[in-house]
Amino acid sequence: MTKAIYRPEYEIFLQQLKHMRMESGLTQAQCSAALGRPQSFMSDVERGVRRLDIVQLRDLCLVLGMDLASFSRAYEQALGAK
Repeated sequence: MTKAIYRPEYEIFLQQLKHMRMESGLTQAQCSAALGRPQSFMSDVERGVRRLDIVQLRDLCLVLGMDLASFSRAYEQALGAK
């Protein structure tokens, strides 16, 4: 099985994260600051350099005004559209 980071589903996941951040109106720097991290954190996440665990993903969703379940539904919908 191909590693997850090389699968198209992971690229869609990253696109969803970036789209969600942009829709919230936050910059990478603002989002990272709200998480107590340097600006490079969000840049690395959105480029796929840094992976998130479930707790970090939940924290990010909350900063962006979305709960984890809503993000999961949006992600599944995006997967269905590919």
